[in-house]
Amino acid sequence: MPTGPALPSTPEPLRLGAFADPVLVDPGPRLLRAVVAGYREAAPALVEPSVADLSGGAGDTGADDPDPSEIPTLKVLAGESAVDDATAGFRSASRLAALVDADAVELRVLDAPQPNPVLAGEETGFALIGSERAGAAAEPGGWYPVGDDASLRERYGSRFAEAEPYGLRTPSRRRVYEGIAARCDESVAAAVLRALDVTDGAGDTGDDAGDTVDSAGDTPGGSGDASADGPDPEAARVRAYAVGAREGVLDRTLRRACEDAGLGSPSTFTRIKRLLRAADLIETVAEPQPVGRPRERLAPRGALAAAKTPEETVAAVRDVTE
Repeated sequence: MPTGPALPSTPEPLRLGAFADPVLVDPGPRLLRAVVAGYREAAPALVEPSVADLSGGAGDTGADDPDPSEIPTLKVLAGESAVDDATAGFRSASRLAALVDADAVELRVLDAPQPNPVLAGEETGFALIGSERAGAAAEPGGWYPVGDDASLRERYGSRFAEAEPYGLRTPSRRRVYEGIAARCDESVAAAVLRALDVTDGAGDTGDDAGDTVDSAGDTPGGSGDASADGPDPEAARVRAYAVGAREGVLDRTLRRACEDAGLGSPSTFTRIKRLLRAADLIETVAEPQPVGRPRERLAPRGALAAAKTPEETVAAVRDVTE
């Protein structure tokens, strides 16, 4: 698959489609981000669909993406800390979640660190040495393959089969959009995604979430810092519920929608509701019913009510914590 996902490497990119049943072992956060970036470059509408892609209003947007069944599957055996670091923000985490949902990446937990990251297929395998260790032999930010050992695939394949799946805490953009759209409507789902796309200090939102991670797995400036990569899981829940309140959604409907979207359980969002009420940012309006208890419709207050843009919505709830 000549145009499929690849890792930056010397002397040429390592195209995952050239490997038979590949497994990647013990990638650090930068290498794991580079894997996701490679898939994103090959299939952007799969990995990070825009609101227009998800709503069906983009015309031919995503039409050039390969069919998901044509994308090579990569088995990843990674340490929990590496995955946590690589998915600290919503953007990076949702990209990896999209690959897991599409069965393009099978992610399992490595029980012990290895001397070096390893990429192995049925016919070949080698260690991956980062450019910072390979010196002049490798391009800056890339990796240099060392060795040629076909036995690596069998050795690590058995460990992969015995390993536990890694449970990502952040859903894909598609799951967020579809879960909220199904119970609320598409305008609420789009507003939630745009709020989740706001980054601290980045100042960009909207349908194009931006290149916060480059092809070598680096965040801006090469820092590896995910603070510019969107909210952590708790902040994402606060933003999603705040958007629902701004849109006047029924409380029970919103909590169920957020559960369907993979953002948290209804009881979790009962707690988020309490935090926003304590901050005097939301209120509920009782709607009497012919039979049974009144329904509670959410309404914004204060800075949240005054917010006109995704950035202002996020600013209004930024300090809402337990």
